[in-house]
Amino acid sequence: MASRTTNTKKTASKTPQPKPAPKTASAKMGSPSDDELISSLRHYIRVRGPHLLEDPNITSVGVGRKVTGDQPGGDVALQFTVATKAEPEVLESLGTELIPATITVDGFEVPTDVIERTYKPSFHMVAEVESPLRKSRMDPIRPGASVGAVTVSAGTIGCIVFDRADGTPYVLSNWHVLHGPLGELGIEVVQPGTRDDNRIDRNRMGVLKRSHLGVAGDCAVATIEDRDSLPEILELEVAPRTLGEPELGDKVVKSGRSTGVTHGIVRRVDTIAKINYGGGTGQRTIGCFEIGPDPDHPSADDEVSSGGDSGAVWLFKEGDDRVSSVLAGLHFAGEGTGDPDEHALACLSTSVFEKLDITLSQPAPEQLEIIAGYDADFLGERVEAPELDADLARDAALLDGSPVIPYTHFSLTLNKKRRFPFWVAWNVDGGSLKKLSRSGIPFVKDQRLPATAQVGNELYQANRLDRGHIARRADLLWGSLPEARKANTDSFFYTNITPQMDDFNQSAKNGVWGALEDAVFADVDVDDLRISVFGGPVFQDDDRVYRGVRIAREFYKVIAFTENGELKARAFLLTQNLDQLEALELDEFRVFQVTLGEVEDRTRVRFPAALHKGDILHVPESVADRPPLENTADIQWG
Repeated sequence: MASRTTNTKKTASKTPQPKPAPKTASAKMGSPSDDELISSLRHYIRVRGPHLLEDPNITSVGVGRKVTGDQPGGDVALQFTVATKAEPEVLESLGTELIPATITVDGFEVPTDVIERTYKPSFHMVAEVESPLRKSRMDPIRPGASVGAVTVSAGTIGCIVFDRADGTPYVLSNWHVLHGPLGELGIEVVQPGTRDDNRIDRNRMGVLKRSHLGVAGDCAVATIEDRDSLPEILELEVAPRTLGEPELGDKVVKSGRSTGVTHGIVRRVDTIAKINYGGGTGQRTIGCFEIGPDPDHPSADDEVSSGGDSGAVWLFKEGDDRVSSVLAGLHFAGEGTGDPDEHALACLSTSVFEKLDITLSQPAPEQLEIIAGYDADFLGERVEAPELDADLARDAALLDGSPVIPYTHFSLTLNKKRRFPFWVAWNVDGGSLKKLSRSGIPFVKDQRLPATAQVGNELYQANRLDRGHIARRADLLWGSLPEARKANTDSFFYTNITPQMDDFNQSAKNGVWGALEDAVFADVDVDDLRISVFGGPVFQDDDRVYRGVRIAREFYKVIAFTENGELKARAFLLTQNLDQLEALELDEFRVFQVTLGEVEDRTRVRFPAALHKGDILHVPESVADRPPLENTADIQWG
C-alpha cells in the first residue's frame, strides 16, 4: 500500500461549509463517542454529500478513520478522496478549493482526512485468476458464477433473491452487468457472460426484470428460466439469509467470477462516490462503503477485486473467521487505473433490496401480496370484465368500494344475498401451466369480505355435497412457480366455490363441462395459447333451498380467445333444459352451446361489446331443435 499524506494544505476540494466558528456556550460539551460521531456524520453526508461531490476533483466523501503514514486506525474522520493532490497555489486552476483541517458537525470539531484515490466500475477486464467452473454454463445456477446482459462482457451472480410481491426467483447483480448503457428492461441475460462464452442461444438464462443506478446503488435482477438454482455461493458454500449494516473494521469476504474468494476489511462507511459509467450514462453518484484488503488473508496478486467481479456479494465474517450468512453489500467498483491503493466499493444491501423490492427468503403462498386479478388486456384486444344490471348491482359485495374482487389470475363479483359469485373472470396462459398438488390446501372464507356474505363449510358438512370451483383450479396454475402456487391457494376461497348435488354431478356426462377449456386448446389454433374465461351460477327464484341456502341448478361459461388475430367468444350453459318452463328437478343436467345474448337473458350479467362482436354462433329458433353436446367434438369453435 502506498503512503498517504494527511497534509490538508495539499488537497483539492470546495469548502464543504463556512469555516467553523469556535465553540460557543451553546455548543455541545464533552467528547462524543465514536458511535455518536459516526451517526452525526452519516446525517451530514446524506444532506451535504451530493453538494460536496460537485467539486470536480472530489471523487468521494465518507466516514473513515484518519490515516497516519500508511496505516489507518486513527480518530473517526470525515474522509475525502480526490483525483489529484495539489499545492495550494494551483487549486484555482483545477477549479477546486482548499479542504479545511476540521469541519463542525453538530457542534463538534471533526478532523478531515484527504486521500488521493479514484474509482471505476469493476467490469474493466484485467488479468484474472483462472476458474473454468465459474465461467461455464451452470445448471443449477450458482452465485459466484459469470453472468451478463448480451450487450455486456461479464460480471458475477451475487445471490439468489425473490420478488417480494409474487415470490419469483431472480439473480442479483449490478446495473452495469445486467443492464448496461445499451440495455433496457427485458433485455436477454446469459450465463455465462458473453466474454466467457458467446453462444447466446445456448446460454440464455432469462431477462432483465428490474434495475437501478443511483444513490441507492448499482443493482439489477434478472429472471431464471428453464434452469434450476442453488443459493449457496461458490467456494464459500454459504447462502445469504439476512441483511446487515457494515461498520468500520468489519471483516468481510466475497466470491467473484475473476478473483474467486477474497477477504477484506471495511474501512469507510456511509460513503457516496462519483463513478463514470461512460457512453450515454456518464457520471453517477452511488451510495456505498469501502473495503480494503485483509492483511491476515492476502489475495492472489494482492487483488481484493478485479474486472468481472462486479455483482458479487460481500458477506460478514464471524469472530472466529468463519463466513456468516449475513449479507454486507453488493460489490460494484474498484480502484481506478494507475491507483496503487487496492480497494473495493460495495452498495449497501438494505438500500439495494428496498429499491429492487426483493427478499432473501421466498415468501410462502399465503404471505405473497395479491397479484392483480383478471387482466382485461390478456388477449391483446381489451375485454372488460362483466357488469351487472342496475338492480343486481345493489346486491354486490364491495371491497374498498369496488364490486370487483381480485385474486391471483382471476376476479369476481359476489352476490351478498345469495353468497355466491354473480360472475368469475379468469385468464389462462396455456404455455406456462404448472401441475401442482391440491393436497393440504384448505377451503377458507376471504377475510377481506364479511363472513356473512360467504357460504362456508357449514353447508358441506355431513352430506354428499361437493365444493365445486367456478374458476377451474387447473386453469389458474400458470406463470412463475410462486405465482402458480399463490393461484392454487387463492382458488380455494369460498367466493370461488359453489355446491354441486349428486344429480348435478351427472352433468359431466362424457366430461364435456369440465373439458371446455382443454377442448379449445386442442381444437383451435389459439393465438399465444391464451384464453379468458367467464363463468358463474344462474340464480333463479325457485332454486332449491338446503340448510337455508338456495342452490343454483344452472351454470354458464363463456370462453374468449383470438385466432389469427380475430377475437372470438363461445358460450355454454349447464342446465336440465334450455326451456326453463320444461325443466324438471329429476332431469339430467346437460351442456348446451348457446349465444352470449342467451346467457345475458338468463343471468342479467352484461358482457362487453368486444365479446358480442366475437360471438357468431347461429342457433335454431326453437330451443327444442337444439341438441345438447354429447362430446367436445360437437362444439362449434369456428
